[in-house]
Amino acid sequence: MKKDFIALTDFSSDELTGMLDLADRIKQSPQEFDSALKGKTLGMIFNKKSTRTRISFQVGMFQLGGMGLFLGPEDLQLARGETISDTGKVLSRFLDGIMIRTFSHSDVLDLAKYATVPVINGLTDFNHPCQALADIMTLREKFGTLEGLKLAYVGDSNNVAVSLLFACVKFGLHISLVSPKGYTITKEALEMSREEAGSKNLNVVLTENVQEGVSGADVVYTDVWASMGQEEERQQRLKDLAAYSINDQVMRWAGPKAVFMHCLPAHRSEEVSSSVIDGPGSIVFDQAENRLHLQKAVMVSLMQ
Repeated sequence: MKKDFIALTDFSSDELTGMLDLADRIKQSPQEFDSALKGKTLGMIFNKKSTRTRISFQVGMFQLGGMGLFLGPEDLQLARGETISDTGKVLSRFLDGIMIRTFSHSDVLDLAKYATVPVINGLTDFNHPCQALADIMTLREKFGTLEGLKLAYVGDSNNVAVSLLFACVKFGLHISLVSPKGYTITKEALEMSREEAGSKNLNVVLTENVQEGVSGADVVYTDVWASMGQEEERQQRLKDLAAYSINDQVMRWAGPKAVFMHCLPAHRSEEVSSSVIDGPGSIVFDQAENRLHLQKAVMVSLMQ
């Protein structure tokens, strides 16, 4: 039976740990996996522009012995009204897997429903599971252990924040979500993680106070304030989130050993200062690299 990669909540902690272990093996000994997906093709549907997602999936498939096929917004008949269900059924006759990066989360759910090959969520407006799992891989490399760490996410609690919440609960991290009114995480995401967080005695804190939220954090994380599709809101967002920029003072509130994370692309002097993102505590480029290794592990797990 096929398995999709749509949200981290679809997997047990043990299953996700297995993917991390596999990603570590692939990173350490890539030559052992250079024919793991030989002869297989991943269709890559991009309705949103991308640097890291496109390159890491396409290069990853090549390094696994397969091929990544880029399908932009104008390359499919979806742009002319063909249904998601028909698209999923047709692509399944040609491909061994489908990765989709798009706006509506329901489109990914529908694609997974009708496709008979694995579907991987490369990002939606609701969540970004590949990013969050690569972030957890990076933290495990940095700290050695994950349980009991505190991650503070500051800014707009968007799709990345949702997947970070899910990831923290799966791997035993406490999380503080620091956002002003109007930018807090969705109730749906909180409900999806509430029971498991409670069973593990994890702290899931929502606050508007930056100092309170980051105090004692091992990890301080932020993202851009205006994502794709929110360009018209940009000026208002810059105003609303101005007090939530990560600077040297915020990192001092977290503590001397805290690391800084950002899923990129970053806007220096907006959500983060240059001194932080380019400073010694920043691990943003380790995160970016680990997208490649983690997604190779996801593809091998689903498509081999």
